[in-house]
Amino acid sequence: MADITLTARAAKRINEIMGSEPPGSSLRISVNGGGCSGFSYAFDITRAREGGDIVIERDGATVLVDPVSLEYMGGATIDFVNDLIGQSFKIENPLATASCGCGTSFAI
Repeated sequence: MADITLTARAAKRINEIMGSEPPGSSLRISVNGGGCSGFSYAFDITRAREGGDIVIERDGATVLVDPVSLEYMGGATIDFVNDLIGQSFKIENPLATASCGCGTSFAI
Protein backbone atom coordinates (compact mmCIF):
# COMPACT_ATOMS: atom_id res chain seq x y z
CA MET A 1 0.00 0.00 0.00
CA ALA A 2 1.42 3.36 -1.03
CA ASP A 3 2.11 5.95 1.64
CA ILE A 4 0.07 9.07 2.27
CA THR A 5 1.99 12.34 2.03
CA LEU A 6 1.32 15.41 4.15
CA THR A 7 2.52 18.71 2.63
CA ALA A 8 4.25 21.41 4.65
CA ARG A 9 1.23 23.73 4.12
CA ALA A 10 -1.15 21.08 5.47
CA ALA A 11 1.11 20.41 8.46
CA LYS A 12 1.27 24.13 9.25
CA ARG A 13 -2.53 24.48 9.14
CA ILE A 14 -3.06 21.36 11.25
CA ASN A 15 -0.67 22.77 13.87
CA GLU A 16 -2.62 26.06 13.85
CA ILE A 17 -5.90 24.20 14.39
CA MET A 18 -4.49 21.96 17.12
CA GLY A 19 -3.19 25.00 19.00
CA SER A 20 -6.71 25.54 20.36
CA GLU A 21 -7.44 21.83 20.98
CA PRO A 22 -6.60 19.68 24.04
CA PRO A 23 -3.03 18.30 24.12
CA GLY A 24 -2.64 15.05 22.24
CA SER A 25 -5.28 15.91 19.64
CA SER A 26 -4.85 14.76 16.04
CA LEU A 27 -6.66 15.23 12.76
CA ARG A 28 -8.46 12.05 11.68
CA ILE A 29 -9.23 11.67 7.98
CA SER A 30 -11.59 8.91 6.97
CA VAL A 31 -13.44 7.77 3.87
CA ASN A 32 -17.20 7.29 4.10
CA GLY A 33 -19.72 5.97 1.61
CA GLY A 34 -21.91 8.68 0.11
CA GLY A 35 -21.26 12.13 -1.24
CA CYS A 36 -21.83 13.39 -4.77
CA SER A 37 -19.47 10.85 -6.36
CA GLY A 38 -19.84 7.75 -4.18
CA PHE A 39 -17.28 8.33 -1.41
CA SER A 40 -16.49 11.34 0.73
CA TYR A 41 -13.69 12.42 3.06
CA ALA A 42 -14.46 13.20 6.69
CA PHE A 43 -12.20 15.38 8.83
CA ASP A 44 -12.45 15.09 12.62
CA ILE A 45 -10.35 16.15 15.58
CA THR A 46 -9.74 13.34 18.04
CA ARG A 47 -7.56 12.36 20.95
CA ALA A 48 -8.36 8.65 20.50
CA ARG A 49 -6.10 6.39 18.49
CA GLU A 50 -7.27 3.00 17.32
CA GLY A 51 -4.95 0.00 17.21
CA GLY A 52 -4.71 -0.20 13.43
CA ASP A 53 -4.46 3.54 12.74
CA ILE A 54 -1.85 4.71 10.28
CA VAL A 55 -0.04 7.72 11.77
CA ILE A 56 1.28 10.37 9.37
CA GLU A 57 3.50 13.02 10.95
CA ARG A 58 5.20 16.10 9.58
CA ASP A 59 6.61 19.17 11.32
CA GLY A 60 4.80 18.30 14.57
CA ALA A 61 1.40 17.72 12.91
CA THR A 62 -0.28 14.32 13.23
CA VAL A 63 -2.90 12.80 10.93
CA LEU A 64 -4.62 9.49 11.67
CA VAL A 65 -6.13 7.23 8.98
CA ASP A 66 -7.90 3.96 9.74
CA PRO A 67 -6.89 0.85 7.73
CA VAL A 68 -10.18 0.66 5.78
CA SER A 69 -9.90 4.31 4.68
CA LEU A 70 -6.26 3.75 3.74
CA GLU A 71 -7.41 1.27 1.09
CA TYR A 72 -9.16 4.18 -0.66
CA MET A 73 -6.38 6.73 -0.08
CA GLY A 74 -3.14 4.89 -0.88
CA GLY A 75 -0.62 7.23 -2.51
CA ALA A 76 -2.69 10.34 -1.72
CA THR A 77 -1.25 13.75 -0.90
CA ILE A 78 -2.97 15.88 1.76
CA ASP A 79 -2.53 19.60 1.08
CA PHE A 80 -4.03 22.84 2.37
CA VAL A 81 -5.08 25.42 -0.20
CA ASN A 82 -6.02 29.05 0.19
CA ASP A 83 -7.53 30.35 -3.05
CA LEU A 84 -10.38 32.56 -4.26
CA ILE A 85 -12.95 29.90 -3.35
CA GLY A 86 -11.68 29.72 0.22
CA GLN A 87 -9.43 27.71 2.49
CA SER A 88 -9.64 23.94 2.68
CA PHE A 89 -7.74 20.71 2.94
CA LYS A 90 -7.36 19.12 -0.49
CA ILE A 91 -6.63 15.46 -1.04
CA GLU A 92 -4.99 14.52 -4.32
CA ASN A 93 -5.90 10.86 -4.59
CA PRO A 94 -4.40 8.79 -7.44
CA LEU A 95 -7.02 6.08 -6.85
CA ALA A 96 -9.93 8.43 -7.54
CA THR A 97 -11.34 8.09 -11.06
CA ALA A 98 -13.68 11.07 -10.66
CA SER A 99 -14.28 13.82 -8.14
CA CYS A 100 -16.89 16.44 -7.44
CA GLY A 101 -16.57 20.21 -7.39
CA CYS A 102 -17.13 20.17 -3.62
CA GLY A 103 -13.60 18.78 -3.20
CA THR A 104 -14.57 16.16 -0.62
CA SER A 105 -16.37 13.62 -2.79
CA PHE A 106 -14.78 11.13 -5.18
CA ALA A 107 -15.31 7.87 -7.08
CA ILE A 108 -13.08 4.84 -7.52
